[in-house]
Amino acid sequence: MAERSLRGMSIGAKSLESDDNVDFAARSEVAYICPKGHRTILPFAEGAEIPDEWECRCGSTAHREGEGDEEANEITKPTRTHWDMLLERRSEDELKKLLEKRLQMHREGWIPDYE
Repeated sequence: MAERSLRGMSIGAKSLESDDNVDFAARSEVAYICPKGHRTILPFAEGAEIPDEWECRCGSTAHREGEGDEEANEITKPTRTHWDMLLERRSEDELKKLLEKRLQMHREGWIPDYE
């Protein structure tokens, strides 16, 4: 029985065909960059719909390279400062009165010096 068995070949594990004369599908490579700076390059078939976003290996959302430049050129909303938020709640006249009241309390000894 041992003389008739096939030796040195695992059935189904390897193909005996070669890659000669095989034409692979046309592909294009697209790079994605996440906010943490990870760069991922993915091959897509020509004509395939390429997504603008891709999930990075770190779990955050990566955007196509070159797409973020357009977003940076857009006009962004200015950052709100503490003064801006304070002026949303009170007018400058009210703030002047409050400042004068606090300074008077400090002069009278209600508010201790922290020196």
